[in-house]
Amino acid sequence: MSTDVKRVVTVLAALLLVALTTTPARAGDGDAPSAGQRIAEALRTSPVYVDEAYADAVPPSRQRELAERIRRTGLPIKVVLTPHTKGDAFDGDSDVLAGVVRDRLPDERELILITTDGEFPDSLNGYEWPADTHQAEDAVDAVGFLDETRDAGLADLTAKAVELVAEGKGTERYEEAMKDLDDAAPARKPEPGKPGDSRWWLWPLAAVPALALAALATRALLRSRKAVPAVPQLVFATARAADERELRRRAEAEVLALGEATQAAGVSTTPGLQHALDAYAAAGRVLDEARGVPDLAGVLALTQEGRDALAGSPGLPLCFFNPLHGRAALRTGWRPLGRRDRLDVAVCQDCADALRDRRAPEVLTDRAGDGRTVPYFELPAGRSVWSATGYGSLMQPLDGFNSRGAKTG
Repeated sequence: MSTDVKRVVTVLAALLLVALTTTPARAGDGDAPSAGQRIAEALRTSPVYVDEAYADAVPPSRQRELAERIRRTGLPIKVVLTPHTKGDAFDGDSDVLAGVVRDRLPDERELILITTDGEFPDSLNGYEWPADTHQAEDAVDAVGFLDETRDAGLADLTAKAVELVAEGKGTERYEEAMKDLDDAAPARKPEPGKPGDSRWWLWPLAAVPALALAALATRALLRSRKAVPAVPQLVFATARAADERELRRRAEAEVLALGEATQAAGVSTTPGLQHALDAYAAAGRVLDEARGVPDLAGVLALTQEGRDALAGSPGLPLCFFNPLHGRAALRTGWRPLGRRDRLDVAVCQDCADALRDRRAPEVLTDRAGDGRTVPYFELPAGRSVWSATGYGSLMQPLDGFNSRGAKTG
């Protein structure tokens, strides 16, 4: 992706998100506060904000009990219980909500935020700034695994989340709650109406459509609070098309460069020449049959593998979460939500920083069989070579390509 295209997409994403989070004033109303501003203002007087839609589930008496419970902890805990809908002020994304609320509370140097989940009703997410001192994310996640909260209402779930955060042993509680779970069974948050959701293992934001755009928008919003006009959807469609064209040109150039490099390499002095030739052939085939950005990113992964074979000193593969970030800077353990085991993945520095700060990294998305846009690694490994290989983190792209009869998706 070129620098100019990155800048365009980032700016446009910021424009869209600010437009979404700013409620336009109606004639005669003056300047109406945005949804984020309304929530932040409410949190200045009470640590608990409950949307009217949840008034029956968490009535005023329970809200007061929660507020008192929070005050007794002495911790900077805030609770925001509000429904999420795609296209609302936060685009149905609890992470965007958390970022906006954090931005609207600049005087809160430390903040622990408990919110309703954007994807699964009656589930909670935990956030903490500036660091995970109280293990808030794990503490809130653990609530969904406890036997005592299996049939609990939203008020009781929130009270338990506050209790576990205050205890300061969230990671321990999470791991204890996981001990009795079968690794093959969904851990938590099944998709509404579909018990046993196959997406149980993903990072909290993994199921959010167009995650990469949302992540860029959140980052841009935190740097600027100026309201700007909404951007027509056509502009975004045009930007996406231009981005894919630019990526295809880059992929073509990489394949051509690898071909020239293999021709110039000496057979006797290049032990990895055959590997490089195989990677070159595979990259060319993927390029010819590429159906979108994930396949074009696969071309880059294959050509990178081919260059490493020629050099005789394989380095780290492309970034697991988004190969368009380039070659990874380090390998790190990543525990998918709902599993005890950790994956060893190669990540760029930006994604490593996101994991360290308990933020969702920016991921590359693909389209599932039912038409949903999901993170590429959510696709079944048998259907997508990129999901199976992690663009080199889990298996060499060429090995995955060959083992699946050259089927990319």
